[in-house]
Amino acid sequence: MLKEFQEFIAKGNVMDLAVGVIIGGAFGLIVNSLVGDIIMPIVGMAGSADFSNYFYPLSDAVTATSLEEAKKQGPVFAYGNFLTVVINFLILAWIVFLIVKGVNTMRRKLEKQKAAAPAAPPPADVQLLTEIRDLLAKR
Repeated sequence: MLKEFQEFIAKGNVMDLAVGVIIGGAFGLIVNSLVGDIIMPIVGMAGSADFSNYFYPLSDAVTATSLEEAKKQGPVFAYGNFLTVVINFLILAWIVFLIVKGVNTMRRKLEKQKAAAPAAPPPADVQLLTEIRDLLAKR
């Protein structure tokens, strides 16, 4: 069982997936910072600079002005936090789209280059055998 586990872990796909998850996690932190520290304050200039504290109390017992305190007092509809997460997702999806688009463009260029490249001439022995075949076919 241990040997099978080692073979499973040693496969390239598992390692690629692990690297992808680690890089994805780090990339998610970058996007969260971009949204939370740069984009949301600009969007929040219409009201408050802290967009994540926008909420609607669902109970009369909720009187707090910050989302964290309001959640302690009762149920709240935290639309500001949700909006921040949606913007995070849209930015991340846009970046992934641009990466995939770039990779697809690069692949198409490589395929065109391969198709346009002249075929390498066959080795000398194959050329010689082809000539012999053609001479025998003429007789």
